[in-house]
Amino acid sequence: MSVGHVARGFEEAGIPTVSVFVRAFRHVAEVMKLPRTVITQHPMGRPLGGPGDPQRQRTVIEAALGLFDSATAGGTVVEIGDTWRPGAVNP
Repeated sequence: MSVGHVARGFEEAGIPTVSVFVRAFRHVAEVMKLPRTVITQHPMGRPLGGPGDPQRQRTVIEAALGLFDSATAGGTVVEIGDTWRPGAVNP
């Protein structure tokens, strides 16, 4: 929840934010009504993907940056549909 509180503080200061949450915490993002949120289907502790997987991390970051342009209302939540696969990339 601290990520949400920090994001809210930045937003109140006029700095737009995008929060990235793992699916297990989607309900937290929705309850906090964060302005823009990307949900990934990764395990806890790896919202951007696994270590040594720059391609996956780039996909998540591009989705987050794209949300700045596409979000038309507060509380926009976008879920990235593909599932993280453990061992897909060896660190």
